[in-house]
Amino acid sequence: MGLVSPVLAQTKTVPAKVDNATQEDPNETTRPLNQADSLLSLEGAQKLVSEAQDAINKNNYDLAVAKLQQARKTYNQLSSFHLQLANSFSGIDPKVTESQRSQALKTGQLRDETTYQLALVHRAQNKPELSVPLLIQVILSQNPSSELGKKSYQQLYELGFVDVPYTPKTGAAPAAAPAPK
Repeated sequence: MGLVSPVLAQTKTVPAKVDNATQEDPNETTRPLNQADSLLSLEGAQKLVSEAQDAINKNNYDLAVAKLQQARKTYNQLSSFHLQLANSFSGIDPKVTESQRSQALKTGQLRDETTYQLALVHRAQNKPELSVPLLIQVILSQNPSSELGKKSYQQLYELGFVDVPYTPKTGAAPAAAPAPK
């Protein structure tokens, strides 16, 4: 029995005639980029975040920083690529555009959560100068009034980077539009 090249091992036999009824599920987990060991996948980035959390629990902050930086980079790339695809399909296929925008938003949110966690690890390392730019990036990406934006600003306040606490106004939500008659 001979060895099979990795490329051939991943190749699937596709019927000569492909129609919508025989196409595989696009969410199939056996696709190479849907695997946890992929360098460019949601699952791979989530695995890195999990490994970082394990390192944090063991007070191994240097390893946690490395894992979080890798995850952050992956989430950022994924978000950027999905947004580029959404823009490319805009006006051509609304279903693809919406799907890619949704993926960009999801991975952007995960990137910001990972960035916030990285800032907290730097803070635990007594390296606030590394936390500040990360916290500001989260605020710029999220919005100061989002939950993550508020938490990031609170960290900046606790670090002494800002001197005024942020206290969102309660009940200041915009008035609802009148009901149509």
